Amino acid sequence: MASKILLVIKREYLARVKKRSFIVATILTPLIFPSILGVFLWLGLSDTPGDQARMVEVIDENGVIFLESNEMFVFSYVNGSVEDAKASMRTSSRFGLLHIPRIEENRPVTVTLYTEETPSLSAVKSLESLVRSRIEEKKLQDSGVDPFLLDRLKADVAVTAIRLEQSGGEKVSNTMVNYGIGFITGILIYTFIFVYGNQIMQGVIEEKSSRIIEILVSSLRPFQLMMGKIVGIGAVGLTQFLIWIVLISLVSSLVMGYFGMRMPQEQLLEMSNPEASSLLAESSEIVNILAVLQEVNFPLLVFTFISYFVGGYLLYGAFFAAIGAAVDSPSDAQQFMFPVTIPLLIAYMGLFIFVLDDPNSKISYWLSIIPFTSPVAMMGRVSFGVPFIELFISISLLVLGFLFTTWAAGKIYKIGILIHGTKVSYKTLWKWIRDN
Repeated sequence: MASKILLVIKREYLARVKKRSFIVATILTPLIFPSILGVFLWLGLSDTPGDQARMVEVIDENGVIFLESNEMFVFSYVNGSVEDAKASMRTSSRFGLLHIPRIEENRPVTVTLYTEETPSLSAVKSLESLVRSRIEEKKLQDSGVDPFLLDRLKADVAVTAIRLEQSGGEKVSNTMVNYGIGFITGILIYTFIFVYGNQIMQGVIEEKSSRIIEILVSSLRPFQLMMGKIVGIGAVGLTQFLIWIVLISLVSSLVMGYFGMRMPQEQLLEMSNPEASSLLAESSEIVNILAVLQEVNFPLLVFTFISYFVGGYLLYGAFFAAIGAAVDSPSDAQQFMFPVTIPLLIAYMGLFIFVLDDPNSKISYWLSIIPFTSPVAMMGRVSFGVPFIELFISISLLVLGFLFTTWAAGKIYKIGILIHGTKVSYKTLWKWIRDN
């Protein structure tokens, strides 16, 4: 039995890996993201402050609000009416005209920016920040408070989170880093299940409609054919995924090295050198993030990712294979896709709404335990730290869930793969599962 399943796996794997579309997608996809990164870095580094600076005329009715020029704006003050300044601006190359009205106590200040084109959000926010700080300084001076003394009294507070482990150890944690790891790994599993699950269904429908399946089942049991197809297509996806990781890492390193930047792993190695790490003392936020990355249990992260990556795919892959066997065309499959995709959509939305926001909440716990949602939800929790017993229960239930879906899907596949031209309903599927 095992040898026949291996033959089907080999056939499915080689048939897809040798396709030109697989080779093109495998090579071109990893080049897209580093290319986009390179373009943005090139555009960002090619712009000089002089190119970015915009000329802004200022009419200040208070006569005391002085805005200093910076890399984004160059300010010039003018006298006269606003109407005359607007007329003059239309015949010049000025970016805009900023009108600061007279400031009255206990009344909001409405500053007006006149431009010939719609300003960007960053430009408006930058001007708001500059004007607000100067108005606050003026009000402090009018109240007899020294703004410089107030600045010195302000405290720069940063909270460093330390997680106390059951073993007695301590680990530095950073919510943003853990959020990013959970977000990326959860989305990867969700995407993989959908893309390659659909490939299983499409492959079964094509073979069924071309009657190739009738030849195959003459020498293979339907269950052997279904398992071989699921594992073979999954191996194709895993191969493609591993190649993407290697190529994206390699090309990204080359792109960042070209622009004089370093990959995070290089900075981690630098931090391990006490002399070099002292040079990074000024970049406390970067040091904190890199310190958190050092504390991440990457072997455990890789193990759990592969476990849920494979387990989730096998669980849903069996359903996709059963749907393909029960219908004659992709349009007929839509009615059966809905109940299969609902748990995946719940896991996807729960990842953002509950898991990444509070990985220790009750709903996050149950989403990561139930087999139909655990592949996506648990990956959102792992980087935050999950007790071993919860991880064990989740993986065990996922294995049981895979065995159950394979058993149920096998019964549907056994009959549906040889039936043509018959409209199948949920009642029919239940009958196939119950009576076989």
